[in-house]
Amino acid sequence: MIRILVADDHPIVRAGLAGLLDVEPDMEVVGEAGDGHEAVARATTLRPDVVLMDLRMPGLDGVGATRAITAGLQGTRVLVLTTYDTDDDIVHAVEAGATGYLLKDVPRPVLVDAVRAAARGETVLAPPVAARLVSRLRAPAPANPLTPREVEVLRAVAKGMTNAEIGRALFIGEATVKTHLLRVFAKLGVDDRTRAVTIAMEKGLLPTRLS
Repeated sequence: MIRILVADDHPIVRAGLAGLLDVEPDMEVVGEAGDGHEAVARATTLRPDVVLMDLRMPGLDGVGATRAITAGLQGTRVLVLTTYDTDDDIVHAVEAGATGYLLKDVPRPVLVDAVRAAARGETVLAPPVAARLVSRLRAPAPANPLTPREVEVLRAVAKGMTNAEIGRALFIGEATVKTHLLRVFAKLGVDDRTRAVTIAMEKGLLPTRLS
């Protein structure tokens, strides 16, 4: 039997999915969750084979719950089932460890087959989702909007250095360091040092490991 946990913040959707899957001879819905925190807790307790995961939920969202479940439960697969198909949603879910990504308008036979495939550890992507991922991979990488000096300054910030320490290390004045940082903030659309480093790493403008 494929043991399934359904995570969605809409009770009617959860009930519908449970009823749809429970009639399959090789499937059993062992639990439901109404938000990300509950999904993680119930998955940890129940150890399902597959978690059907919505993305937009209160508290901890589906991406955060997916990351926690895939990191802590090696035998549990997460199959995202959502109405959202934006590039960022798809990429974040896949990066978090989701085995598959389906949209809620998927036909019932496709959903059932996808659950079986996910339980086997196979990747399952709705055609529009697969097309978006392929398009994103083929797209040329955006040019780094930061100058080499701005990257140097931001790397130093990421290492925890103060403006004064950065100035001494790069042989520039502290006021110049502040000017570089202000330009970085403007380019990245942030207003603090921590957020600047985080966004730069997410965009691939800084390495995730700093020497």
